[in-house]
Amino acid sequence: MKDSRFRGNDGIIRFLVKFLVYSQMTVIKQDDLIASIADALQYISYYHPLDFIRAMDEAYQREQNPAARDAIAQILINSRMCALGHRPICQDTGIVTVFLRVGMKVQWDAEMSVSDMCNEGIRRAYQNPDNVLRASILEDPDGSRKNTGDNTPGVIHYEIVPGDTVEVHVAAKGGGSEAKSKFAMLNPSDSVVDWVLGQVPLMGAGWCPPGMLGIGIGGTAEKAMILAKEALLEPIDIHDLQQRGAGNRAEELRLELYDKVNRLGIGAQGLGGLTTVMDVKIKDYPSHAANKAVAIIPNCAATRHTHFTLDGSGPATLEPPRLEDWPEVTREAGDNVKRVNLDTVTHDEVKTWKPGDTLLLNGKMLTGRDAAHKKMVDMLANGETLPVDLKGRFIYYVGPVDPIGDEVVGPAGPTTATRMDKFTRTMLEQTGLLGMIGKAERGPAAIEAIRDHESVYLMAVGGAAYLVAQAIKAAEVVAFPELGMEAVYEFELEDMPVTVAVDHTGESVHQTGPKLWAEKISQQVVEFNP
Repeated sequence: MKDSRFRGNDGIIRFLVKFLVYSQMTVIKQDDLIASIADALQYISYYHPLDFIRAMDEAYQREQNPAARDAIAQILINSRMCALGHRPICQDTGIVTVFLRVGMKVQWDAEMSVSDMCNEGIRRAYQNPDNVLRASILEDPDGSRKNTGDNTPGVIHYEIVPGDTVEVHVAAKGGGSEAKSKFAMLNPSDSVVDWVLGQVPLMGAGWCPPGMLGIGIGGTAEKAMILAKEALLEPIDIHDLQQRGAGNRAEELRLELYDKVNRLGIGAQGLGGLTTVMDVKIKDYPSHAANKAVAIIPNCAATRHTHFTLDGSGPATLEPPRLEDWPEVTREAGDNVKRVNLDTVTHDEVKTWKPGDTLLLNGKMLTGRDAAHKKMVDMLANGETLPVDLKGRFIYYVGPVDPIGDEVVGPAGPTTATRMDKFTRTMLEQTGLLGMIGKAERGPAAIEAIRDHESVYLMAVGGAAYLVAQAIKAAEVVAFPELGMEAVYEFELEDMPVTVAVDHTGESVHQTGPKLWAEKISQQVVEFNP
């Protein structure tokens, strides 16, 4: 039995030991992480990473396909406008992913869990009244699919590492590019290059190229996917790698895939051209002898990510880039530009449009995405009258950001059109709809329906949402207000730029364009120097 005379000393010693331990630790306050996450998400909503801007400008300078060059011009112009106006680069402000590397000598001064702190930061960022960001996250994903209203929860990854700081990578990933993710468990002897080159054409243009490919190799299925996502956080540096040469197998793959993917000729927005990817990033991990897990995740033209470190001195400070870092780009109006009045356009006029033509849309246009299309198709099946007459009208696949100040609508770029393919024949047959506007290619069933009804599909540039919004002079919800951002609007337009993607005969520029430019590259008809 210990002498009671020493019991008090034991308590003092324990206190002193704890004091010495904690005095050597970094204390991270709850509000510092929350504020840093919120600030970072606002920052990346309107500032592209500068390495991305430089790579996009380089792609613009070398592009020889006029349609693809114009698409890149719109992305660059939109990027500069967003940096100036502090408004979202894309209407799809993404699902948030946070990677944290937490030092083992960090102590938290917090009542919330780290996940809860991250989600509170997301909530504050997306509900910031000075720059409202679109809430796109739905709970009960295979059931009611109810919008959470604040874009939470995010997807949060942790790693506990030596050190006394917290390193944080924050990204906001659009649904269109995330939807094109691919995974396979290859045999050990299978070629990663062959598999990737087989998958990229299947991704279509819904991921809004030009962008980046993140590739994860090895580990288990979930590890390969995380590696691919992490790879996209790295800076664009493919030209540095080309100059110094590969130092390992992953770098060899990067160089080979960068060249071969661009030789596919897919080009900006899938229109055909010289630049499909601006970089290929690869991370690998040791693998089981029987497996070779491989994942591809593309990053779109709305590349949004940043990095900061918390060291206990307060919230992170993110320095804004200089506007001089953005190139001054002016769109070049070609001879094939046609101004169209949607209020008076006729079927015969539509039949004069050719794939690749540039149109400037004016007049009134309706909007509608997945949820609105499903409601309308269900109403038609039940013999109900639709709340809006679609005969002779054009419908734009968009879910805009809420407006602020004197805006009539927030950034309003197109969503991926193929998601509406299963509704297209019914809409054309039963409503008299004349045309559709969206992002990327249409699938075979939709093209067949367009041809049968001599309709038309027009493509707006993904990644130019704020630029597109400048053409919208009035906006009114005309159906399904309960759907929020997926409600049906009527927009009044003034010179909204689009490209004819599928004409009334069913000819698709997303099929002819990449084929033509792949042939030009292979036959050395064009100067190809990725």
